[in-house]
Amino acid sequence: MKRVSGATLPRGFRFAAMNCGLRRPPRFDLGLILADQPVAAAGVFTQNLVQAAPVVVSRRHVQAAASRMRAVIVNSRNANAATGEQGMAAAVATADAVAQKLGCEREQVLVCSTGVIGMPLRVERILRAVPAIVNAATRDAPAFDDFTRAIMTTDTRPKWAVARCRIGGKNIRLLGCAKGAGMIHPQMATMLGYVVTDVAISPSLLQRALSTVTQTTFNAITVDGDTSTNDTLLLLASGGAGNRPILRKGIGYKNFLVALEQLCHSLALQIVADGEGARRVIEIEVRGASSDRAAGQIARTIAGSSLVKTMFAGGDPNWGRILAAAGRAGVKFDPSRTDVYMSGTLTCRGGMEAPFSETRLHQRLSRDFVPVVVNLNSGEGHARVWTCDFTADYVHINASYRT
Repeated sequence: MKRVSGATLPRGFRFAAMNCGLRRPPRFDLGLILADQPVAAAGVFTQNLVQAAPVVVSRRHVQAAASRMRAVIVNSRNANAATGEQGMAAAVATADAVAQKLGCEREQVLVCSTGVIGMPLRVERILRAVPAIVNAATRDAPAFDDFTRAIMTTDTRPKWAVARCRIGGKNIRLLGCAKGAGMIHPQMATMLGYVVTDVAISPSLLQRALSTVTQTTFNAITVDGDTSTNDTLLLLASGGAGNRPILRKGIGYKNFLVALEQLCHSLALQIVADGEGARRVIEIEVRGASSDRAAGQIARTIAGSSLVKTMFAGGDPNWGRILAAAGRAGVKFDPSRTDVYMSGTLTCRGGMEAPFSETRLHQRLSRDFVPVVVNLNSGEGHARVWTCDFTADYVHINASYRT
C-alpha cells in the first residue's frame, strides 16, 4: 500500500502511536499528534444528543484555546461514551496527563476516543503510557503511518490524503487521516478525522474553512444511517510555511479552502469505500430540484435507503426503488418529469421505464464505482451524496461488534 512521504509532512508537527493495553499487542490503540509550538485549532463535532465525554471536553478546549493548541491524543477500542461522570473524569485526566508532560494548560490538549459504547475506559493504561508516547513523537512519515493505524476500529485499511496550495509565494502543505467504516451518517464530520497544515491563518477563518468544507464532504456521505456519539473532525494549523497570515476571505483563503476541500473529499470517499462489508461506492447526484437544499434532502434519502443499497449489492437495475425513495424525501416534485440514470444508462424517463439492456447494465452496476443521476427537471437545485452498498458482511460484522 502507498505510504506518506516525508516531503508531504506539514512543518511544525510530530506523531506517535503505541499499544497501551486497550487492545492485544502488537496492535496500536493510542495515537498522538504533537505541535512543536502552540497552533491554531478548529473542530466540528457530532450533533447526536448522546455525546461521548471526549467530545464534550474537546469542544470546550477548542473554544477556550483555539489559538494555542498543543496536542491531540486519541485511543481506540473504547468510545468512552455513555460512561457518566467516570467517563468525563477519564477524558479530563487524559488531557491533564498530556498537558503536564508538555508543560502547558489542560485546554491546550484535545482528547478523542473510538470503539465500543458503554464500556468503562481503562484510563489508567492510557495515563501510564502518556510519558512514553510523548517522548516517542517524531516528525517522520512512519510515525504518521502508525498514527493512522492506531485510530482504526473495523476499518480494513488506513485512510489518509494530502493536498498542496500556494499562498503569497509560499508552499502550503495539508495532511489528513480519518477512521470510519460503520456507524457513518455524519451530521458534522466523520467518526474521527484529523488534518494538519503549516498555513498561517487566524483561528476564526480556520474554523470557517473547516465548517464550510464539511458540508460538501463528510456531511455528504452515509454508510448505514447511524450518527456516531464520537464524531470529531479537528484541523490544526502551525503557520510553519511562513506565509503572511490569512486574516480575511481573500485569494489566500480561497486557495486554502480549495485544497482543504480536496483533501476532505478524498478522506470522505475513502470512508465510504471502506464501509463495513462494502464492495462499491455509489454516487447519488440529484439535478433539477427547486433548490440545492431540496436536492440534498432527496439525495440523502436515496443514499440512506436500505432497499437501494441492497439493490446495488446485487447489481440489480431496480430503478423503481430510487424513484420511490426520492418520493418519500419530503420534497415536492413532479414524478412524471423525473429521469433516472444508472451508470450512464437511462432507466426511467418521465417517471416510467425506459428501454435498456438489463444484462449490460447489471455488469456496469457491478463495478467499484456506480454513478446515479436523478433529474427532476424542475429547477436549478443540485446536490451529490456518496454511499456504499449493503452486503451480508455488514450484518456479520455488527452482529458481534462487542463480543
